Amino acid sequence: MAMKPIITSLSLFIASSCFAAPNFLFIIGDDCSRTDLELYGGQAKTPNLLKLAAQGMTFNRSFQAAPMCSPTRHNLYTGLYPVKSGAYPNHTFVKDGVKSVVQHLKPLGYRVALSGKRHVNPSEVFAFEGKATGNNPNFEWIDEFMAECKKSETPFCLFACSNEPHSPWNKGDASKYPPEKLDLPSTWVDTPEQRDAYSRYLAEITYYDSQLGECMRLLDKHGIAENTLLIFTSEQGSAFPFAKWTCYDTGLHNGFVARWPQVIKADTKTDAMIEYVDLLPTYLDAAGADVPADLDGKSYLPVLKGETKHHKDHVYGIHTTRGIINGSTTFGIRSIRSEKFKLIVNLSPEIMFQNACTKSREFKSWEAAAQTDSDAADKVKRYRWRPAIEFYDITQDPLEWNNLASNPEYASEVQKLRSKLDAWMKEQGDLGQATEEKARDHQKRGNNKKKKNKKNTDNN
Repeated sequence: MAMKPIITSLSLFIASSCFAAPNFLFIIGDDCSRTDLELYGGQAKTPNLLKLAAQGMTFNRSFQAAPMCSPTRHNLYTGLYPVKSGAYPNHTFVKDGVKSVVQHLKPLGYRVALSGKRHVNPSEVFAFEGKATGNNPNFEWIDEFMAECKKSETPFCLFACSNEPHSPWNKGDASKYPPEKLDLPSTWVDTPEQRDAYSRYLAEITYYDSQLGECMRLLDKHGIAENTLLIFTSEQGSAFPFAKWTCYDTGLHNGFVARWPQVIKADTKTDAMIEYVDLLPTYLDAAGADVPADLDGKSYLPVLKGETKHHKDHVYGIHTTRGIINGSTTFGIRSIRSEKFKLIVNLSPEIMFQNACTKSREFKSWEAAAQTDSDAADKVKRYRWRPAIEFYDITQDPLEWNNLASNPEYASEVQKLRSKLDAWMKEQGDLGQATEEKARDHQKRGNNKKKKNKKNTDNN
């Protein structure tokens, strides 16, 4: 008689947990650079994030498709890249027929909620439960929500969306970060104004970390931490130069930590490349549901379970300046990144690049320094004017400062990534400059303006 394999109670528990109905809690920051987090070698103290990382899995290569708030959040909640969903400029909304995490998880018995910053439209697609305190999570409401879900034995998906460390950087204790003692990135111009702003920004990251701590405390209070997939992410980069509003890694490469005690091995790290677009498929997979074929994302549940160290070969980026505050008329950017190389295509290199950052007190101090300092002048010029093609060896040049696009040694790699980027754009329905010029048609305020104009015409 054949011997039956011995299965430990632990392995049965872990295997069965994949088919249970876990809770999902996702906490996201706003304008926070991954490189400023203590976990990734930065100067912002984040004791709760360090604790979370010790209990879960740290992702070294997590990315988003857009380096500004609204398209990022639509990307996250729909499982679709920005042009395909229609939500590619800022202050945007999705096309008719697009579904969000709400429509995907509610039929599975989930309560789907959001407390804090929204920045997504239309409301009927993103019909979250929830209550905010300004643009920050309302933890009193979250406490009550968790209690109700536990009492009714209803699984939940909750997004705790912070407004920190978005400017004006007025929360947290900046005295913990003396400006004169800070290390500035080598890509920055060292001015008193820049140091002062950086100090206040780092303090606000620590404040954001306290919100993560409150999320962790509430899960423990209600005794639901074991079966909750808790994810922390930093969102796009800071509002300082070469981060937010750009497709450099500092704008697209986010901090990302996941904890799920029943499934994820504690204190682990992974180099698997994931994207925000993969979150919804992962939630569906973890809930035991099929992942619709029309989603752009791919479930990374096997990575969380430690079954694989690989997820994707390439990640993509898109930025649209049309319609943002002080934005260039049409300065579109597209990017593709592998584990080793990064290709950036600037669709209108003849146009000066600008945004809210270039109007800031800090950038003006850079420009003032540039009048007498050649290094400052070079950095200001680099930010203001971009070549048509940028190509970087990320492993050797993580700050993307040495453009290798014209180096014959890398010609085949440039062409390889350009072909993949062009194929992705075609699949997404992205026509490049033509898509950029239609950006306002995909903005909430642009849509409202069209409706208003139509009403005025009808009245006339």
